[in-house]
Amino acid sequence: MSACEAKGSGEPSRTAEPSMIRKAFDRHFRIERARNGSVLDEVQRLRYQVYCVEHAFENPAEHPNGLEQDDCDARSIHALVRHVASGECAAVVRLVLAGKPALDPFPIEAHCADALYPQAQRRIAELPRPRVAEISRLAVSRNFKRRLAEAETVGGVSDQVVYADARPGSDALHQRGFPHITVGLFAAIVQLSVEAEVTHWLAVMEPTLLRLLRRFGIRFERIGEDVDYHGRRRPTLGVAADVVDRILAERPDIWDLVTQGGRYLPPRP
Repeated sequence: MSACEAKGSGEPSRTAEPSMIRKAFDRHFRIERARNGSVLDEVQRLRYQVYCVEHAFENPAEHPNGLEQDDCDARSIHALVRHVASGECAAVVRLVLAGKPALDPFPIEAHCADALYPQAQRRIAELPRPRVAEISRLAVSRNFKRRLAEAETVGGVSDQVVYADARPGSDALHQRGFPHITVGLFAAIVQLSVEAEVTHWLAVMEPTLLRLLRRFGIRFERIGEDVDYHGRRRPTLGVAADVVDRILAERPDIWDLVTQGGRYLPPRP
């Protein structure tokens, strides 16, 4: 991805020394933008494995080429987390943008409208739509799901897993892939958002994943009742800059990885 510098006054300065978790992530993984061609094929192939084969959320017969694709891909930007040693695509995510014209519904509006709180529907309608994106098609490769409970979820997380905190002098975190992959996916979301000048995030995520994200200071606002959409999902909303500010306040080590030391900071509304 191209470098995107922080703009405006009052932004946190870049950190001088990378945190332990950032060092561990950079040692084992890297984030790549999937624009087209073979890299985008990797993204859609992993989505096929997770959404069509492992969980049967989508019909494999509708994707005979082994690539999970839908109408939102054309107005989305995509990223993956790659395992450095093996070169394998470990996890993927996309941001669905408003499109041109910005009238097409986001997936949350198309599939979860009845579950949204009335005040949330009004808030979404009032957002600056060209600067809104929906976090979508998050998936983790089964080769990186180390525990059975994790393999049962699209995001590869479990409430039964206790994640170590990054401590000075401790390399415990790199013994487990998932904290790195999960936070790495969120770092990819932040980088995509900076690139597209996104200020607000919509998302329909697994409650288990939302609980894990909160452990890392990554907090989304609930805006509706849980729905059965690719499994049990919860509609959420986040103001990108506020979410990142909260990470800095609660977990500066995670903020360091997510923003690459302040290099990537979402624009403020």
